[in-house]
Amino acid sequence: MAQTTTLGAITQPAHPVRSRTWLAVASLWWRELVRFYRQRSRVIGVILSPLVFWLVIGSGFGTSFRSGSAAGGQHYLEYFYPGALIMIVLFTSIFTMMSVIEDRKEGFLLSVLVAPISRSAIVLAKVLGGTTLSAIQGLIFLVFAPAVGAHIGGAQFGLIVLITALVSFCLTSLGFAVAWKMESAQGFHAVVNLFLIPLWLLSGALFPITGASGWIRALMLANPLTYGVEALRAALFPAMASPRFPLGSSIAVLAVFSAVVFAVAFLLANRRSTKPAA
Repeated sequence: MAQTTTLGAITQPAHPVRSRTWLAVASLWWRELVRFYRQRSRVIGVILSPLVFWLVIGSGFGTSFRSGSAAGGQHYLEYFYPGALIMIVLFTSIFTMMSVIEDRKEGFLLSVLVAPISRSAIVLAKVLGGTTLSAIQGLIFLVFAPAVGAHIGGAQFGLIVLITALVSFCLTSLGFAVAWKMESAQGFHAVVNLFLIPLWLLSGALFPITGASGWIRALMLANPLTYGVEALRAALFPAMASPRFPLGSSIAVLAVFSAVVFAVAFLLANRRSTKPAA
């Protein structure tokens, strides 16, 4: 009887450990949501900034811009709409992943790192929290879809949710990978301005790939975010889908890149520092 009890004591902790890990993930995920929505200025800024960009730039170009045969000669407000939605996702991902730097300064990240949970749980919770926030903020922007002639049905909405979630996961994982190595918010903003914003600019959000010069076209084709923008455009305006970017292929490219970026963030967070103690 004693042996059975001993064996039971040995094999029993597997489930509590797993439960503790998922509880930690859920707690950190919920903390990200509550923390973001308590900061009203960030919530308002994330929505209003792309909205102002969309209205001002779209109305400014107006009828003087026609997006070419690939987009069926859309008005620029229609063409720019998917890019504005992706901009909301990008801004939300940036603001959310700044919490990694803030948590490090406040000592919260250190307390989590020494807790009896794996670093994998921290990465997953942070990325899922940022993904949820980014996707929600982006989907809120769909209220303006009827204004550009996009009438969304049930299956179409599900497809848009999938694409938005993939883009959110991709950008949040990328933001986490950048923020994890940063010591200051200023350094994070410098990298964002140098890398993440150009990633959006060269995604086909502002101008179509067909009219770009050779080297710009090559950068746009190599940019994974281009496939997210084009997939979203095809989901919103099926008649305007570009034959260069089939919907299924675009989603597949985006999914693969999301997995790669998350793996990089996972490896960075799990790599122990080799610096000698001071």
